[in-house]
Amino acid sequence: MKSRTANPLEIAEILMGYKDKVPMLGCENAWVAAGALISAIRNEGSYTVTDDQVVEVLNRTKRQAIGGYCGLTGVCGIAPAIGACFSVVLNAACPKDQETAQTMRVVAKIVSVIASETGPCCCKNFVRQSLQEATYLVKEILNVALENNQQQLSCTDIERHPHGCRKEKCAYFKEK
Repeated sequence: MKSRTANPLEIAEILMGYKDKVPMLGCENAWVAAGALISAIRNEGSYTVTDDQVVEVLNRTKRQAIGGYCGLTGVCGIAPAIGACFSVVLNAACPKDQETAQTMRVVAKIVSVIASETGPCCCKNFVRQSLQEATYLVKEILNVALENNQQQLSCTDIERHPHGCRKEKCAYFKEK
């Protein structure tokens, strides 16, 4: 709620920096992705996004980002988190046509992006890659240009990963 940047990656990095509150792996990372994207859309200013809508996005994310579902069902909670942002902004609902279809296409695209980054799963990578892709989708669907520079992001969580870091297979791995 306090951020002012239209760069969702920058917002996400700040939130993921609270290492005592955001675990290496877990659905808290989906909330980071949802909060970062809806806040960036809000901060850009083309769409009016209220505090209630931000809370709604987080509540929707909480209902679908459930620990372990990435492995159990094939759907990482970050995908419905990004979808919740689009759903709220587009006012999508079951009886609607294009708004709901666009939201579903966004979620499918994010699932595809995440699937290309597994082995082992890394929520930090998934947040970054999903938000990067989401900025392109926000431009394409909402005609809103969010900042998306990754500013040479470098992961600082390599040692925290319980299943072992993907290292060279990850765009955010940098040798020390």
